[in-house]
Amino acid sequence: MRLPRLYFAVAGSGFRRYATYRMATAAGVFTNTIFGFILAYTFIALWNERPQLGGYDQSQALTFVWIGQALLASAALMGGGFQDEFQERIRTGDVAIDLYRPIDLQMWWLASDLGRAAFHLVGRGVVPLVVGAFAFELALPGSLLVWALFLLSVFLGVVVSFALRYLFALCGFWLLDASGLGALSMLLSLFFSGMMLPLNVFPGALGEIVRWLPWAATLQVPADVLLGVRQGGAGIAGAFGFQSVWALVLLGCGRLLQKVATRRVVVQGG
Repeated sequence: MRLPRLYFAVAGSGFRRYATYRMATAAGVFTNTIFGFILAYTFIALWNERPQLGGYDQSQALTFVWIGQALLASAALMGGGFQDEFQERIRTGDVAIDLYRPIDLQMWWLASDLGRAAFHLVGRGVVPLVVGAFAFELALPGSLLVWALFLLSVFLGVVVSFALRYLFALCGFWLLDASGLGALSMLLSLFFSGMMLPLNVFPGALGEIVRWLPWAATLQVPADVLLGVRQGGAGIAGAFGFQSVWALVLLGCGRLLQKVATRRVVVQGG
């Protein structure tokens, strides 16, 4: 029982840590809102030319924009979170201290990242979505059950996002500077999550492929749950199953890579 309580404490610490950066949070809310308006008017122009593009009407497309802004920081769609700090600890050799702790390294960082994500969902996600709802006609559901399912999907999406970023961060054990991989991770996330454009819009075989990639679990799937695209028991089960499978596979890969990486830790300069 002690370990679960410890991880909850780590998650709580992650939440409180980011809650102290009030000015950064306010700046993030402002930036998300401004970019939300820019994307919204871009989508309006696009959907005026192509109604029902990707199976969305204009109201659904605008809702997708503001869901993306609400989840941008929470799901770390532009990278960041634990990744930069973890890579720095690998670079400096401080990760050796982490490995001596009587806890699982992956679970420690996952708990911390979940706390960060919870704060950003509340601190940076709610206001842009509310502003978008006042400024545009959004297709937001009135059912509390749908919102609860959406939050569960967001949780699974954050876990998938963490697992992906953890794999990229672990590559720092073999590289002196992993910043390039961090940039690659961000670009892949922005493009394949649906942040730039809903994955339903992608044509032909490309569209089929990107919807099966793990990044789709971080934004596209939660958005479809909220928009009602994934309706009925089978649709919701399929969405959660897709996210859960990718979470388990990627966490498993991360555990294996972690085992290989930490088999022989060389502390630089020590």
